Amino acid sequence: MGQITLNQITKSFGDVQVIPPLDLTIEDGEFVVFVGPSGCGKSTLLRLIAGLEDVSSGEIVIDGNEATNVPPAKRGLAMVFQSYALYPHMSVRKNIAFPLRMAGLDKAAQDAKVEAAANVLNLTNYLDRRPGQLSGGQRQRVAIGRAIVREPAAFLFDEPLSNLDAALRVNMRLEISELHQTLETTMIYVTHDQVEAMTMADKIVVLQAGVIEQVGSPLELYHTPRNKFVAGFIGSPKMNFMSGAFAAEYDAQTIGIRPEHLEVSQSEGKWRGTVGVSEHLGSDTFLYVDMEGQEEPVTVRSTGEVGIRHGDTVYLSPEPSKIHRFDKEDLRLA
Repeated sequence: MGQITLNQITKSFGDVQVIPPLDLTIEDGEFVVFVGPSGCGKSTLLRLIAGLEDVSSGEIVIDGNEATNVPPAKRGLAMVFQSYALYPHMSVRKNIAFPLRMAGLDKAAQDAKVEAAANVLNLTNYLDRRPGQLSGGQRQRVAIGRAIVREPAAFLFDEPLSNLDAALRVNMRLEISELHQTLETTMIYVTHDQVEAMTMADKIVVLQAGVIEQVGSPLELYHTPRNKFVAGFIGSPKMNFMSGAFAAEYDAQTIGIRPEHLEVSQSEGKWRGTVGVSEHLGSDTFLYVDMEGQEEPVTVRSTGEVGIRHGDTVYLSPEPSKIHRFDKEDLRLA
């Protein structure tokens, strides 16, 4: 079991409150991603759950047991950090087995657990190597293996892919998602990368300044963001926001439209603009269109190759059902 409940949790550093009163329930077996910009409190919240930071007030409950003041080692959780934190002089086998040795497990039981974890993580052929002989992705898998052998109630990942290059991040993202399917264990994953959040999560928790802005599935947040902040954070490229006369057409303070929900034409359309930059990626073309009265260019995503270049006049037409309307408080209107 790996249900985790936070009841009115707060965290302050001196006179500065970084986590205002917060409630959250993470169900057993869920893959939950904490996402938000730098400084939003996502890593602090993870450390509170792990017990690496003391809560200022409130209650943490793990599997029905009050755990607010329980030491980290006794919470039944395993944390995987951004840095691999491996022992360079030890083999992969010994690195993975380290928490088992500390727990006093006998050698036969250690070997069985290590072999099982290595099999799941495709590390069997690397058990006798040292960390310095491994790639970054392999070292991160060793760190995950060290967590797996503890058989925790939940895994806590603190931006584990940040030190990897782009290709390795994609591979490890898939591997961690597959690991979740295999182990069926609760996982909490912290990232600033909303693409990781969208592709990995059962449930996303969007944070800003320590406040939960919205909780929901990736598609819930994508299609029905609660406010302008969530709308602008979830989705890549980000949602376009338009104000002034553009928003007045729709009786709103601001309207939002995603790049893929705009049709572009060189002959006719609802809004007229001038192409500033065009990015031709083969599978997609991204156009950045300057519109009169708008501070930022409007991003348009078109499938395939589009014969439009810098300086061209274009006309944009939004899909009416895909327009998001926001009021003066930046809340989404029905």
